[in-house]
Amino acid sequence: DEKKDDEMFSVGKTAFQCMAKGNVPARFASSVSKSLATLEGQHFMSIDQLSNDELTGLLNLSHQLKATYSDKSKALPKPLDGHSMSMIFQKRSTRTRVSTETGMSMLGGHALFLGPSDIQLGVNESMRDTACVLSRFNSLILARVFAHSDITELAEYSTVPIINALSDLHHPLQTLADLMALQQHFGMDLKGKTVSWVGDGNNVLHDLMLGSVKMGMNMHIATPTGYEPDPAILAKTLELAAENGAKVLSTKVADEAVAGADVVVTDTWVSMGQEDEYAKRVAEFDGYQVNSDLMSKANPGAVFLHCLPRHPEEVTDEVIYSDASLVFPEAENRMWTVMAVMMAQLGKSI
Repeated sequence: DEKKDDEMFSVGKTAFQCMAKGNVPARFASSVSKSLATLEGQHFMSIDQLSNDELTGLLNLSHQLKATYSDKSKALPKPLDGHSMSMIFQKRSTRTRVSTETGMSMLGGHALFLGPSDIQLGVNESMRDTACVLSRFNSLILARVFAHSDITELAEYSTVPIINALSDLHHPLQTLADLMALQQHFGMDLKGKTVSWVGDGNNVLHDLMLGSVKMGMNMHIATPTGYEPDPAILAKTLELAAENGAKVLSTKVADEAVAGADVVVTDTWVSMGQEDEYAKRVAEFDGYQVNSDLMSKANPGAVFLHCLPRHPEEVTDEVIYSDASLVFPEAENRMWTVMAVMMAQLGKSI
């Protein structure tokens, strides 16, 4: 029910009890804009947990942060001075680590990288104990994990806000960066645009389709048989689409998905941990490469997104290095958007 859903994203009340749920700790108290006040002290797990106002608020704050911190000619505010964040990485990543460490430093806080050799999450120490211990040291915990159940267990016992930096089910930080890139290109109002996904129905797609329809954009999805998005998340996307006047199309044919698209998106066909399936997957994704021919089926002026790293079988150099590509602004936006999430969770403003 609604109460249970709210509790899922709420931070615990006391570090002593570890799993108790309750009010936001006093150290998070601060004034924030009305649209983001409800995110103070909350976990950030997936895009569908956000109200439309909260999603818009995070994007607005991201643009504000870019405008403020890109100007090196003046003293910059340090709203997270005195705060620290543990960053748990079961899976390596260039963009997630660099964007988060750099962003936290710019805001005056300190980020600690905990890789597989530093912390064996759920192996030498239980998830529950890890959450309880880190909660006593840090203001935030960011985790990039394999199983989504790891994120939910950390959230269950943590008494500070959790940031899902990627799980096998969700990648909400990537969607914020994607939406910000689209606003930078098309303008703040994205309603009526059409986003086309061509590739694997994975975690990146899950939050992108949730976020796109919440912004009033139509969603076209092309995946090979056996690689469809999670049925429950697709059902939630259809529900949100109806609420926001958007349409969702699912197909097995890339050309059909791209027809009428303003945005074409793909991702790796072989994720970390799936290396043994490389040959099988490449064969089954035949016809899904984003190339100039496929892009020509989209609307004039259509743009291309990819969360990186990319491989030539997914998208050609001709597309990724073209004027239509927003890939590198998209990557930069990983920093501005995670900065916005951290500030909202800690109730800070600039």
